[in-house]
Amino acid sequence: MSQNYVEKLAPDIQNSFDGVICFGGVDWWYHNRGHYDLQMMREFSEKVPVLYVNSIGMRPPNIVEGAMFFTRIRRKLKSLGHGLVNVRSNFSVFSPVTIPGGGKSKFGIWMAKVTLSFQVRWAAKKCGITRPLVWVACPPGASIVEDFRATRIIYQRTDRFEDFKGVDKQKIIDFDVKLKQVSDAVLFCSRELFVAEKDQNRNSQFIDHGVDFEKFEAAALAAESDSIQPVDMKGIASPRIGFIGGIDIHTFDPELFLKVVQLLPEFQFVMIGACSLDENWCPYENVHFLGQKPYEEVPSYMAACDILIMPWNKSDWIRACNPVKMKEYLAIGKPIVSTYFPEVEYFKDHILVATEAEEFATALRDSLSNLPDPKHQRERVRQDTWAAKANEVWKAVT
Repeated sequence: MSQNYVEKLAPDIQNSFDGVICFGGVDWWYHNRGHYDLQMMREFSEKVPVLYVNSIGMRPPNIVEGAMFFTRIRRKLKSLGHGLVNVRSNFSVFSPVTIPGGGKSKFGIWMAKVTLSFQVRWAAKKCGITRPLVWVACPPGASIVEDFRATRIIYQRTDRFEDFKGVDKQKIIDFDVKLKQVSDAVLFCSRELFVAEKDQNRNSQFIDHGVDFEKFEAAALAAESDSIQPVDMKGIASPRIGFIGGIDIHTFDPELFLKVVQLLPEFQFVMIGACSLDENWCPYENVHFLGQKPYEEVPSYMAACDILIMPWNKSDWIRACNPVKMKEYLAIGKPIVSTYFPEVEYFKDHILVATEAEEFATALRDSLSNLPDPKHQRERVRQDTWAAKANEVWKAVT
């Protein structure tokens, strides 16, 4: 970091940390870049250097996953091939070699910890970070969080990772307990989790998700005025029901979704995102799988839909979630139908909530004849930008 850059920082920041090491919950190279940790680090990099460490993994890939097993292996190897990359000014991304889940034997656990610590310290040095703020969004980061002489440790508790399918539940709980003990602050973006766990750390903060409001509003206005839409959407008739996000068993409710599709054969369902369900789980011709799209293109796909949906399951994971896409949907200004989860209570004036397939289908039909005011929806989240949320976090942790 240059001397001129240091001089621009407030004196208390100069004497505190000179950069951020973030143990991310996702991988920069293949996950959606709308996630909380990535967005916060993007904003923090306007102030100090950031080293984003791609997810070190909470579970080893399992061959019983079939095709998904090979997909996970292939994309992780591709990520590892990038090594350390400066992806933008003051923002570097690092893919360390790790043992997902940390290994099982004592030697394996020790070796995983030592090699990971060495790699991250090397990458931090390359980035000029010697007095870091260490940010942990991936619980296994707890194993080495104290290896960096951190001026501050921040734990991002955005999900109940112990409920994630395939993880060692007790190991993740142990990581969570340790992180709450050693962290200077714990950040929650779910009110459900915050209320349940805020007393487990002396400085618990509720700061929920932001939204790239200008990008999503611009895409919506462009679609309204010029009928601009992605090429692969043009052949899909209206009404289009859009779901944008990972189609995964720990969040998505395939049984509910398939029943809704059967009830609405005249509707076209557009699915944008990676899918980890069985290959032939959905045989219906009015469901269109367009795959995962770059984050920059997501707003235009949302804007090309007539209604946006969140067909979540009823798991403990969902009860504790606060999906980023909820505010993105609102910024687009289209009708929204969702299953129930606690966080939706705070947006119920703008979102129709359904519990069963028949109710969900009825809500979709009703949405077409009772369109909400898009300006009213956008105003609900206009001030919730990622820059505003990052400023809240900055004040809370510095």
